[in-house]
Amino acid sequence: MRIAVFGTGSVGRAIAARTVELGHQVTIGTRDVATTRAGEYAAWAAQHPEVGLATQADAAVDADLVVNATSGDGSLPALTAAGAANLSGKIVLDISNPLDFGAGFPPTLSVHNTDSLAERIQREFPQTKVVKSLNTLTAELMVRPRQLADGAHSVFVSGDDAEAKRIVTELLVSFGHTDVIDLGDISTARGVEMLLPLWLRLYGRLDTAMFNIKVVR
Repeated sequence: MRIAVFGTGSVGRAIAARTVELGHQVTIGTRDVATTRAGEYAAWAAQHPEVGLATQADAAVDADLVVNATSGDGSLPALTAAGAANLSGKIVLDISNPLDFGAGFPPTLSVHNTDSLAERIQREFPQTKVVKSLNTLTAELMVRPRQLADGAHSVFVSGDDAEAKRIVTELLVSFGHTDVIDLGDISTARGVEMLLPLWLRLYGRLDTAMFNIKVVR
């Protein structure tokens, strides 16, 4: 596939590097290409010359799938910068979390219970096919799940479009995920986003991000 990844941080880089490794054509989308190239991203880019860099609009226009790996408060601005027309008909794999650091650490959720960030994205861009997934894992486990318990842990997908979820699930399986659970429509993203307070406290208690939840049934 042609994949656009929004987000130049550790999550976006992990997704970009892994998808290129698997044979996809990948472009990272950023607000300001020159500024991004001049920053600390440059060292990573030198090691991954096959990953393109473009504005969010240019990255999205020819993409089959757009990965939203921005921070939660940056998600809607990034997608807006990409342009609704460039996103129309596309799958948007949303792996962001609506974290609010206004009161320090640990963060709270800026949206919860009766709504989710994924639902807000779907409402804002109704011509896209939003699929929520991977937000309950640290970046390395998102793309290389077999580093932990040989991949015997769970990941979730939520979304209104069955074919979009099938395509995302195939991508997850190609990463190495062995237990992909379809939770249902996009409203079920509320549940996985609300796992983040638990995830953060486990992270603090375990002193490592290399853990995940396994649904035993």
